[in-house]
Amino acid sequence: MASEITYAEVTFHNTSAAAVVKVPPEAKKQQHHPQKYPQWLPWLISLLLLLLCIALVIVLVVPFSHSGDQPPALKQKFKEWSCDSAVPEGKEESWECCPKGWKRFQGSCYYLSGDAMSWADSEQNCTGMGSHLVVINSKAEQDFLSKEVRKLLRGENHYIGLSAQMGQWHWVDQTPFNVTAAFWREGEPSNPEYEKCVVIHRTSAARNNWNDVQCKSHNRICEAAAIIV
Repeated sequence: MASEITYAEVTFHNTSAAAVVKVPPEAKKQQHHPQKYPQWLPWLISLLLLLLCIALVIVLVVPFSHSGDQPPALKQKFKEWSCDSAVPEGKEESWECCPKGWKRFQGSCYYLSGDAMSWADSEQNCTGMGSHLVVINSKAEQDFLSKEVRKLLRGENHYIGLSAQMGQWHWVDQTPFNVTAAFWREGEPSNPEYEKCVVIHRTSAARNNWNDVQCKSHNRICEAAAIIV
């Protein structure tokens, strides 16, 4: 018997949805997150911290490192010194020293010149030796200098560090001028508008011997702090 062939009708329904392609996380476009602070801010903070450290070093360390310093110009200018004990017995010994030929009194050294200069040149000469024209702060200092000047056989007038500026008296180191601690001769100052510089007059009575003069050629007294060793 001959075999039979059976036909079946097959219908394909294209109903499936389009395939979804998943993108790996690495391929996703990175989202942009705005920075919360500018890029230069960390550098600014570091710089401020560095400046703060430097300021602390200056405030805390420098004063201690210079506490024992002495006027360097004075030490550099002179090689020969005269020293005296500067402390009472029973304490650690130290010495106050002045250049040889200078006078020592209450922690200061004084140079009484043997030549004459203008006031401006006198101040420059003192500065060149690591000192300045003398600033008189007390009766004791005035008495000491008056006695030293009277011992000299030269120079009628010796400049001190007092001069008139705009009609007002000023010390060279900016110490305020105290009218009650001035030692003028009777009738002086006589003409501060014209005689703008001040001297100790050697032959006047002790203590009250200041005189205002023209800023011409006179002797001078220089002052510097004594060296402590």
